[in-house]
Amino acid sequence: MEFKFDTKPTYTVITPQYDALDVNLTEQLAEQISLYINKGSNNFIIDMQMCATCDNKSFEQLAAMHEDCYVNQRSLVFTGLQATILQPLNESGLTDMLNIAPTMQEAVDIVSMEILERDLMNEE
Repeated sequence: MEFKFDTKPTYTVITPQYDALDVNLTEQLAEQISLYINKGSNNFIIDMQMCATCDNKSFEQLAAMHEDCYVNQRSLVFTGLQATILQPLNESGLTDMLNIAPTMQEAVDIVSMEILERDLMNEE
């Protein structure tokens, strides 16, 4: 699987270079996130702009990745979701559980706010 990576000081953007969101892709995403956690990255933006089709079975894995990040004080935001993926994701009821941002800038803002919130919570 091919992914494009853009590492910033406080987050890493992972962009799958595939047109289908399926179980194989979500497994590979989870592996890439684990690799980057081992390198010291804690916050991730998954840019799904290239994915035009989806396999509903992959939604559970997205939710599991999201939950794992947040349980471990990390951020995970999905952006660039096309309507062909967003609609079935809405129908599955997972859009309320996942951080989904319509634009990259909004995804960056979510990550920045979550970092700030965690820093404030840790000070108390």
